[in-house]
Amino acid sequence: MSSAQTVSVFHGGARIAGGELGAVISDLTAQGLDPRRLLVFNDDNGRPVPLNTAEDIAAASGGRGAQAPASGKPVDLSVRLLPRHATWLSEQPGGPSAAVRRLIDAARRDGAGQVRRAKDAAYAFIAMLAGDLEGYEEACRALFAGDSVRFRQAAGAWPKDVRDYACELAGAAFAAPDGDRTA
Repeated sequence: MSSAQTVSVFHGGARIAGGELGAVISDLTAQGLDPRRLLVFNDDNGRPVPLNTAEDIAAASGGRGAQAPASGKPVDLSVRLLPRHATWLSEQPGGPSAAVRRLIDAARRDGAGQVRRAKDAAYAFIAMLAGDLEGYEEACRALFAGDSVRFRQAAGAWPKDVRDYACELAGAAFAAPDGDRTA
């Protein structure tokens, strides 16, 4: 079972809340705030969390309409392979399914995959909240170049919470090969 989704909530350029989605939505509504009028971002991928209707809000806070957790049961996916790929898969220990699972697990652990996910998450966020701000284009170039110093300089004029959250999301994108972070 996956852990609860964590989010960060912005009003303008200020980060006003953060934590597990259901708890954050409950807290905001208890304070008399309408989550539909705020920007809620998924902390894992930097993308906005849609809360367009009362049903979305109820589902997010665990009320009526919440989706059941993933069952962990295998999902049948059809994939087309070239003959050479099918031959290679069939020769792997445990068969094709086990080989594909091992490949996926290895890719998920791969540092390059983490770097890519961090860049994508930071980009998704800054495209929403910093796209009109000074230094946006330079920050994007620095982000995809993995240059944390240039990224922070380009984002220097942004609201502090926007800049700090973008740096949090981009963390692994700025990781040095030895694991030390430069951001």
